[in-house]
Amino acid sequence: MTAVRSSPAGAPTYETLLRCALAGELGPDPAQLRVAVAFTTRQAVRHDGRGTGYRNEVLGLRVGAAVGSCAVEPGALDDGVVEDCAGAGVDRLLRHPRTPVRVAALDAYLTHVAPHTPAHGARPVRVPAGTSLEKSRARARTVVGLLDLPPGATVLVVGVVNSLLEALRARHLAYVACDFKGGVTEWGEGVVTDALAEAHRCDALLVSGMTLGNGTFEPLRRHALEHGKQLVTFAQTGSAVLPRFVGHGVSAVCAEPYPFFWLDGGPSTLHVYRGGVR
Repeated sequence: MTAVRSSPAGAPTYETLLRCALAGELGPDPAQLRVAVAFTTRQAVRHDGRGTGYRNEVLGLRVGAAVGSCAVEPGALDDGVVEDCAGAGVDRLLRHPRTPVRVAALDAYLTHVAPHTPAHGARPVRVPAGTSLEKSRARARTVVGLLDLPPGATVLVVGVVNSLLEALRARHLAYVACDFKGGVTEWGEGVVTDALAEAHRCDALLVSGMTLGNGTFEPLRRHALEHGKQLVTFAQTGSAVLPRFVGHGVSAVCAEPYPFFWLDGGPSTLHVYRGGVR
């Protein structure tokens, strides 16, 4: 995996990664690439046996064989934004005024440049066919398995997914659940809304790729880097972006490019990155 230039603090940042992509330092000139297809995927979920449900909406941009993704709040992107992306040059979308478009464009570009293969540092993990809940739990076990923590440690979970909380409970790990939506977990626990305010009392961070789209990823990465904490990301959003930070505040990534596990009952594949950046 191609390294990126460091910031003054000695580690790459999301903004330096974006600038390097625009300058053609990570692969082909993005001005020579176009987004052939732009689309949104909308989902409402209520698993059997679960008392709560949720909704997802994801912007997808296709460059060649690669699809880049960024989750958004349902209804946040109108059809005009999607139509504007179709046929646009990747360089223009990397400069787009809407953050989710920039994230999805960067994700598509980096997936095109360095697909999720062992040659680029990825280890494939198969999710067996099954119901939506069975596949959700299988993914959660893979994600939580990337945390190297003793029982009793506390994990800050940014982006509440009940299957992840269930997998943490099975390992006897405590957690602080955080999500902009607030509310309560499946087990009636309060969900906090300010991740950085809670990070100091947690031993490790388990962070959704959605933080790229809402601008909260960099403060969490810096916190992990400055305090020597593990930061594991589960990434449908930015699945090719976040592996670039392994070894720079991110300890491991469970990358899941489109199509996501919840779109199909058949087997699907996750891609795990850990260790140093190539």
